[in-house]
Amino acid sequence: MIKSPDYISSIQPYVPGKPVEEVERELGIKDSVKLASNENPVGPSPRALEALKGAGSDLNRYPDSGAFYLARKLAQINGIKEEQIIMGNGSNEILNFAAYAFLTDKDSAVMAWPSFVVYPLATQSVGAESVKVPLKDMKHDLGAMVKAIKKNTKIVFIANPNNPTGTTNGKDEFARFMDAVPEGVLVVVDEAYYEYVQDGDYPDSMRYLKDGRDILILRTFSKIYGLAGLRIGYGFTTEEIATELNKVRPPFNTNSLAQMAAIAALDDDEHIKRSVAVNEEGKQFLYKELQDLGLHYVRTEANFIFVSLGDITAQKLNDELLRRGVIVRPMGEKAVRITIGLKDENERLIKAMKEIF
Repeated sequence: MIKSPDYISSIQPYVPGKPVEEVERELGIKDSVKLASNENPVGPSPRALEALKGAGSDLNRYPDSGAFYLARKLAQINGIKEEQIIMGNGSNEILNFAAYAFLTDKDSAVMAWPSFVVYPLATQSVGAESVKVPLKDMKHDLGAMVKAIKKNTKIVFIANPNNPTGTTNGKDEFARFMDAVPEGVLVVVDEAYYEYVQDGDYPDSMRYLKDGRDILILRTFSKIYGLAGLRIGYGFTTEEIATELNKVRPPFNTNSLAQMAAIAALDDDEHIKRSVAVNEEGKQFLYKELQDLGLHYVRTEANFIFVSLGDITAQKLNDELLRRGVIVRPMGEKAVRITIGLKDENERLIKAMKEIF
């Protein structure tokens, strides 16, 4: 049998959750609540859905490989050139592009840990070394991350807000970090949950791009826009870096329906406002209820909450919640990540947790 390189064969693949329908069939339950994947419980942007009505008559044609109209709209909104935008089948595909374009088996990438699991996966897929820096107070320790940069480091990955903790790094510490990053190191700032952030101290990463820094800023339509099923994300960077990323981007990597829905979603301010309001209301409700249960949680700037557990293990809690029709995401042995849902979904979660605890 043909064998893959050691750095490929040793990868632990990303393990997605089972389809909700399969979980319900296995456990004999109905109307389960999925709070595991940080999806927008409000649903897709209504404008995006309207744009998709009647679409499909030209699906025999390949999509616009460069997503011309979507890139143009994003460029206009953000005050940059279309040539500074890279499209991905979800923003996590662009993480792979960065690894393919700038890392080799002689290089390393620095990342916080725990953070988004795709950072080490993308790094290892090209044989490069993942340098993991522990979180400090559940946030990226940017000072330690600078110190972890080696001569062969080509990329630093930063999730802001961080997944799975929901924490952010502020303007001043981010500025100090950017001042200290050596030339020739690409800073990848993953802002998948950007639209949910309420903290006024949140850094303006676009400022560094407009100053010509080697930075790649990732955002997505999967979260607040509610288009996770269409898989479309994007990145802002310099024209030079975008050129290199496009060299490893497969043609037609974003589909026609995704591009069409994304263009419409960008105009749906009402959907954004409602999604933020629902998230903030749910956040405050869960804070109070989790506190009453005696559980430690991390205050979040995203649409999920990281909860540390006491005597019960994450797997045990997960199994007990599943029996009650509630799906969350275990995070190691003693923590879970819970997506903030609609009012009735949050109430059902807390009712189940009260029964368990």
